[in-house]
Amino acid sequence: MPLQQLVEYFNDRLEWEHHTRLRPFLLKEGLVQGLFGPIRTGTHLEAVRETQNSARILGYAASLQVATNEIPHLQNHELELILSLPSQPAINPDSIINFDRLARTVHMLNFLPHAHEPVFLQLEVDPRHVLGVKKDHGAYFQEVITKCGLETGNIVIALRLSSDYAQYYQALIAGLENYRKRGYRLTLQFDYPVLSSGSAQALISALSPDWVEVSAKGFSATKDSVLLQKLQQTQRLAASAGAQSLLSDINHQELDSLAYASGFEAVAGSYYQANVSAWTDDVARLAQA
Repeated sequence: MPLQQLVEYFNDRLEWEHHTRLRPFLLKEGLVQGLFGPIRTGTHLEAVRETQNSARILGYAASLQVATNEIPHLQNHELELILSLPSQPAINPDSIINFDRLARTVHMLNFLPHAHEPVFLQLEVDPRHVLGVKKDHGAYFQEVITKCGLETGNIVIALRLSSDYAQYYQALIAGLENYRKRGYRLTLQFDYPVLSSGSAQALISALSPDWVEVSAKGFSATKDSVLLQKLQQTQRLAASAGAQSLLSDINHQELDSLAYASGFEAVAGSYYQANVSAWTDDVARLAQA
């Protein structure tokens, strides 16, 4: 189905669901955007690459681009304020669920040009969304996936967990298992400070995710002398649970070398995009010589 037709279909659907003239999806210069009150959302697709062969793309991780008409670039904390999020993660207003669904639909539509490739699409789901939906997790989005001609097996649900959610882990496990039953794959995302916690290790063992992702943000500033050993331990834990490991947010060569040394199977970050661009420029210059 043509992209414009899909955009109109999802606009019609939301208009009917909410009994309003709400038509939040629009196609602009070949890209789909979503409108949520004053927020305009878009998609950034970052390639997930094989560590030992960074030219090989395994999938794409979608991240949210947000802006308003008044503010060209919106920071994450400003987005939280606009959504009027609660301080307790167990309290989940409809705005979180609706915004999460809109954002993932935008990402799915922008992924479609890659859908013919043997790659996956990784989509972040807010933990408050998982806690707020009491049953049938993933059912709504499964209909979106099917309408786009894809299957849930193409989609990796990614959940970024902090220590704030430790007391809700059992509820999160139950919700994520519902996604798994529908065929979705699963990534558990951790920042480095959370990684050493026993609860993070317990989650990996309990859920046996398809991917365990660690963000390299802050690695350059850390004084942890056993950083490499901790990453190697995480890689072994992921492997023992049947998961592949991904080191993300890599922005320079030292972090790439760290991913290789720690045994992580996959990498992602601006470092690789910069290298690809440089390689493309070199090829172009050679062709003109």
